[in-house]
Amino acid sequence: MPAAGSEGDEGPAGEQAGPGAPKLCGYLQKLSGKGPLRGFRSRWFVFDPRRCYLYYFKGPQEALPLGHIDIASACFSYHQPEAAAAAAGDEAAAFEVHGPGGAVAVLKAATRQDMTYWLQELQQKRWEYCNNLDAAKRDSRTSPTPSDFSKGLVAKDSPDLSILSQNASAERARNILAVETSPTDLVGEQAASQPAPVQPSAINFSLKQWSTELKNSMSSLRKGNNENRRSVFYTSEEWELLDATPKDLEDSMALEEKRKHLAEGNKGLTSSAFPFDFGRIPQKTRRPLKDMIGSSKNRNSSDSSPTEWYSGNGNKLVSELQLKYQSQQEELEKLKKDLLSQKELVRLLQQTVRSSQYDKYFASRLCEGVPKDKLELLHQKDDQILGLNNQLEKLNLEKDSLQQEDSLQGYKTQNKFLNKEILELSALRRNAEAREREWQAKYTSLEAKLCQIESKYLILLQEVKTPVCSEEQSPAREVITQLLEDALKAETSEQPEQAFFKPHLVSEYDIYGFQTVPEDDEEEKLVAKSRALDLRSLSLSENREISTGVKWENYLASTMNREMMRCAELKNLIRSGIPHEHRSKVWKWCVNLHVKKFKDSTVPEYFQTLLQSALEKQNPASKQIELDLLRTLPNNKHYSSPTSEGIQKLRNVLLAFSWRNPDIGYCQGLNRLVAIALLYLEQEDAFWCLVTIVEVFMPRDYYTKTLLGSQVDQRVFKDLMSEKLPRLHAHFEQYKVDYTLITFNWFLVVFVDSVVSDILFKIWDSFLYEGPKVIFRFALAFFKYKEEEILKLQDSMSIFKYLRYFTRTVVDARKLTGIAFGDLNPFPLRQIRNRRTYHLEKVRLELNELEAIREDFLRERETCVEKRDLISDDEEDS
Repeated sequence: MPAAGSEGDEGPAGEQAGPGAPKLCGYLQKLSGKGPLRGFRSRWFVFDPRRCYLYYFKGPQEALPLGHIDIASACFSYHQPEAAAAAAGDEAAAFEVHGPGGAVAVLKAATRQDMTYWLQELQQKRWEYCNNLDAAKRDSRTSPTPSDFSKGLVAKDSPDLSILSQNASAERARNILAVETSPTDLVGEQAASQPAPVQPSAINFSLKQWSTELKNSMSSLRKGNNENRRSVFYTSEEWELLDATPKDLEDSMALEEKRKHLAEGNKGLTSSAFPFDFGRIPQKTRRPLKDMIGSSKNRNSSDSSPTEWYSGNGNKLVSELQLKYQSQQEELEKLKKDLLSQKELVRLLQQTVRSSQYDKYFASRLCEGVPKDKLELLHQKDDQILGLNNQLEKLNLEKDSLQQEDSLQGYKTQNKFLNKEILELSALRRNAEAREREWQAKYTSLEAKLCQIESKYLILLQEVKTPVCSEEQSPAREVITQLLEDALKAETSEQPEQAFFKPHLVSEYDIYGFQTVPEDDEEEKLVAKSRALDLRSLSLSENREISTGVKWENYLASTMNREMMRCAELKNLIRSGIPHEHRSKVWKWCVNLHVKKFKDSTVPEYFQTLLQSALEKQNPASKQIELDLLRTLPNNKHYSSPTSEGIQKLRNVLLAFSWRNPDIGYCQGLNRLVAIALLYLEQEDAFWCLVTIVEVFMPRDYYTKTLLGSQVDQRVFKDLMSEKLPRLHAHFEQYKVDYTLITFNWFLVVFVDSVVSDILFKIWDSFLYEGPKVIFRFALAFFKYKEEEILKLQDSMSIFKYLRYFTRTVVDARKLTGIAFGDLNPFPLRQIRNRRTYHLEKVRLELNELEAIREDFLRERETCVEKRDLISDDEEDS
């Protein structure tokens, strides 16, 4: 990729490298344009640490970048300006970014201090990015780059592949050669509030330059013509310089007085010339320069006769004569140059003599009759002028010395910077070569393993083709046993020195921390391993993930200088799935979008205040929360043991919410919602995520003791099944299968522990943006995905058994998403709301009838002696 992106490129927006890290951004001038329009234009630059790109915009408020510069593949340089240019500020803060293919981006900062800061920061960003290139090159499904996001438990996972250790000596050398400096107000996020540095447009600059050049050319032409008319030099064998007579001086003075009256101001004095004939030589002795050069040529040409050219060895003589002619030509050119220098010297001497004679004559005329005190005053002024001239000369010398010191310091700084640049580029190249060798070794290892597996499977095929019916153990059975053992082995980090050369097809845990292969059931192990391999195969064979990632990068580039906003483009991107590295940022934005009205009305440190109150005071929900902590997600390494990091965070969020919403307190199911949120969000953001789900998305009484809202949604879902999937609904009715016993948990915990993890988080992406309608869409999509398989089942037991696990067999997220958001349309939210209202009244009537029956039973029990010993489940719990 070229270092300097063309105008119109799009790319991702810069993000902060970590929590609290300042964003590298600010104003720079970029050299752009062609021909007479080429010049520096002020641009707003923002660095993106995820891709190591330097994006530039027209201004801080612009949405789309004009282009980008690839810093990871670039090298930097700048030229130390000359003292005069540095003093004038001309090109004093310009530097170059060289990229692959010879692309060069020329940038200019407002000051040399800003230029030094930009260079050191870009150098450091490139060093950090390239040293972590192993993590960046890893498949994002296996282990994400830790710098890509900064929130949640997943962000703290250590990478599976080894990162090349940094060279300690190189680090020490970099620290020694580092040039530390601080930025000005034109660098950093605060610079966005300041106006851009004023830079004249390229058109105005070019027109001004053309005008200046035209004036200079015309002036030189006029000057040359005058000199040709007025100055014709003659020369002779001797130079003669005669003194001017007093009469000539008087005539000159009279002429000057006349010119003063005719000319404007004092121009006559400066432009006057004395018509003295300092070179009075008889006309006959004057010889023009042309004649002298001509006679020299004649003398040179008369030295050799034409007859000698063809006598003896002609070719040899011709060569000698050519060499002699060339040497004489060179000598002639040298004489011409000497003559010109002598003429210039004579001209200067003539001017000096004229000036001194004029000053002497003028002073003698003025001093006649002048008092002595005035003459002394004049002498004092002359002495003062001489003193000031001497002082000025000393100051000029001091200025030259200081400029030389500044230049020397600049060259030292440039030398340190370039040495550091060479050191870093050499180290990065060595690291790249080491990475290439390691990838080659891994490729060789995988190829060897593939050959072994193919050999074993060939033996297995031969065994299937010609089975041996005997009780003796055949060699093929040993191969089958070995294949099964190899298939059930999961990748672990017990041997880190060999981790790099392992195939990494299926790891022990996926990127979310979920266990890929269960430990108890051998048959389930094979199914789970097969499912994990199917997921891996889909991720490797589809190019859609790459195109989705590019679309996300381009969209985020448009949000670099503004906040994200709800729009159709963002909706479609989220439906296709949020990339792993951006999920934390987008989830947090979705949550804040829905609870903004709640957060605006709360006091600062609201979450911490709730948590402190729940810990200090008696909390009726704390006992049940403690019982459910380890039962939340036992198959996830972040919640698998009491010492896991996620357990304490889960406890804090649930306790804080129980204190905020005492009507609900705690309900089984809330723990799983919080556990999923904590994988990508910090504690406070996960708390607000739970508030979003319970208090914004879901109807009232969804998580209360009666689960009224959950029951209503199951009846709404039945209506949608009969409308969208009539054949499947009739099939369930025929065999009297109540599928809401399965789907009830889907709605309560938003598919947690019901689907594979990749599909689970894609569902959550859309759910946090669009709301609960997404649950209905995906619940119907799962049934439609497996509709034909379910219709083949012809008894209620087999159907119900299949429904308990069939969602885990769905691994193609692309197909499932297409069904949910395409095949099931139209899907208006208004229809769901109307049906909720309709079924809510029916469920409330039924609950009232049940409550009346319960009260009748209690009264009867109090009056009947035989029933007094009977107690209900609720009374037993209390």
